[in-house]
Formats: sequence, structure tokens, C-alpha cells
Amino acid sequence: MAKKQDVCSFCGRPMSSLFSGEDGAFICEECIETGHQMVQEMIAKRAKAGKTENLDLNNLPKPAEIKAFLDQYVIGQDEAKRFLSVAVYNHYKRLLQPTDDGVEIEKSNIIMVGSTGTGKTLLARTIAKMLKVPFTIVDATVLTEAGYVGEDVESMLVRLLQEADYDVAKTERGIIFVDEIDKIARKSDNPSITRDVSGEGVQQALLKLLEGSVVNVPPKGGRKHPEQEYIKVNTQNILFICGGAFDGIERKIAQRLNTQVVGFDASMATQHIDKKNLLQYIAPQDLKAFGLIPEIVGRLPILTYLQPLDRDALRNILVQPKNAITKQYQKLLKMDGVELVFDDEALDYIVDKAIEFKLGARGLRSLTETIMMDLMYEIPSDKSIKRFVVTRALAEEKLNKADIMRLRNAV
Repeated sequence: MAKKQDVCSFCGRPMSSLFSGEDGAFICEECIETGHQMVQEMIAKRAKAGKTENLDLNNLPKPAEIKAFLDQYVIGQDEAKRFLSVAVYNHYKRLLQPTDDGVEIEKSNIIMVGSTGTGKTLLARTIAKMLKVPFTIVDATVLTEAGYVGEDVESMLVRLLQEADYDVAKTERGIIFVDEIDKIARKSDNPSITRDVSGEGVQQALLKLLEGSVVNVPPKGGRKHPEQEYIKVNTQNILFICGGAFDGIERKIAQRLNTQVVGFDASMATQHIDKKNLLQYIAPQDLKAFGLIPEIVGRLPILTYLQPLDRDALRNILVQPKNAITKQYQKLLKMDGVELVFDDEALDYIVDKAIEFKLGARGLRSLTETIMMDLMYEIPSDKSIKRFVVTRALAEEKLNKADIMRLRNAV
């Protein structure tokens, strides 16, 4: 350690704690910490840049490999995983396509339809972990027409530009997941004196992005910095994956399938239709009837759906994925030296309540966190506890204490 009157050779401040080097040079703890952060940021930046470089058909993840990776985190939804895996792999190949044979591969944007809690956003977040191109998730609920309160559609390109460290070339071959696409559906077919600025207006603005065009992107967000220079981004090679719950679209499907008609012949014609899962019969015309304009539907040629989660799927979601909520709590308490065990009956009770309240997989987390809140407060302070078992009786007590009806309305 150096003497107290010595100063740091980097910042020049006198410090009581200095590390000495050769030739009378000193460095303080703050400069060491700052330098460490700069090195870590440089390493992360290089690793991030490496994700989008050296694209080669030989080292690209094949569709089966992408699906196998998704299987580790997402239970079920095999058909949606296959659609997504093939689309991402074809996107890679499209970026590497030769241009000397005269055949140009066009991009195939995707739209996924599924009720809340079935895993649409989870699929997007999971596949982002293994991609070799920039990837971002944006929420369509905040988008409005230009000039109104909210975000312009160009804001999604700002997010992708940031993911690519403002490298335009990398941005132009990225992937954007547009969540809650159903929230920008046309509000009404009836003419109105007011503009549909967050519905059809946003759909019209999205057309040029989905089809492919050169867009002026404000790197700082646009409206708050009108003096900034715009960056030109070509969206022709950007793949768009859209997802939405489309609550109530089953009625549109039923009308198209004519499942409510009467008569002997009608019942014979519709008896093979599974009325409990009408989403499997979804077609582009159903999206149009729901409120998406025909131009948007035409620019999302690949349409897939997510199956509603049954009891077995919800039970597996609780314990099987790498990021299962039960495994997360077990890891948290393991760090305190406590082994956490969930009784089978307790797990069944959580699943039954999620089904009863129609909360989907997202509800499993809310219910489990409600049960574990008091335990996570008390257990770390009790050094005598080395093993704790969550039983059905305990789960019922905690949920009743938390006013389970209020929890139902909150999710």
C-alpha cells in the first residue's frame, strides 16, 4: 500500500488506499473498478458483434436443432415450434442466398395466434437466446399513428438498431417479434368522425415495414430530438414474427365453419369439428373478420396457432423446463442452504386453480409466487431450517390468506 499523501496516477485524486506499481505509479480502487467495467463492456460488445458475423450454411442451427433448443424451455406447442424453427432457418438461408442464378427467395413473415398464457412471447424470448442475427421484441399496444401520443412504428426499428450496436448492415438482416398484434385491430367497421389512430392507422403504417422499404429511423427516438440526423434502414431482409391472443376470434371461426346451423345435414357436416379447440381451424379470412386489414394479412403469409394448455401440459410447465418457476425458487433457497420440495398434491392444487381461473401458464407463476411470498420472507432468517416441504394444505392456506378472488382478477 502507498503512503497517504500519494495520488492516483489516473484520476489525480489523493486516496488513503492506493495500489502501487513500478516507477512510482499508483492506481485507486475507483479507477480499478472503472477499468474493469470498461473491459467487461468491450468483451460483451465483441461477443454480441460475433453473433451476427460469419454466417455460414455449415454452422447454422438446423430446424430440428432450433426446435430441440425450444423444447428445453417451452412445453408442448410442437406445431408452432416447427413453424418458427423453419422460418428462422429459412431467414438465415435467405441472407446467404446466391444472386447469380436469378432466383430470389422472398421473406415469409409469421403470425402466431393463441390464447393468453400459451407461450407466444416465451417462444420469442427463448429463440432469441440462440440466434446469430439481431433480435428484438416490441409491444404493438404502444404504437400510434405519427403525430399522436404514443410511439411511431419506426420505434421498433430503433430497438433493432440498438441491438445491433447501430450497425445498419446487421440491423437490415435482423428479426423483430411484434407482440400483442391483435391490439391494433380495426376497432369498428362503421365509419366514424374520429381517426382510429391506434388501430387501422397503425396497420397502414406497418405495411411499408412488413413489405420492405427504406425507412428513415431516428436513432434517439424521433419526437423528442427533432434535430437529429436520420439513419436509413432497408427492411426488405428483416423478418417479422407477430403474435397475439385474438380474444373472441373463435366466434369468427365458428361463423365461417357454420357450426351453429340447424338440421340433420348440417349436423352431419360439422360433427367432425372439435368445438373445444376452434383455433386449429384458423384461416386468414378469420384475421380479416377480427379487424386486421387485408393488406396486413397478405404480408403475414405464414399463419400458425398455439394449442390451449391442458392439465398435463400445465403440470409439466411447473417442473420440467430449465426455467420452471419451482426450480427458480429451489435455486433461491439453495443459496440460503435450504432444500425446497414441492409436494405432488401441492403442484396439482396449483394447476387446478390455474385451470379454474383460466389463467394459463402465466397464472402458474402468479399462484406460486403468492404461496411462496411469506415463506421467502421467513425461511432465510431461520437458520434451523435445512429442508422445507410445500404441501397442499400450506398452498391452500396461503392462497386463501391472499384473497384468491383478488388474485384471479389481477392476472
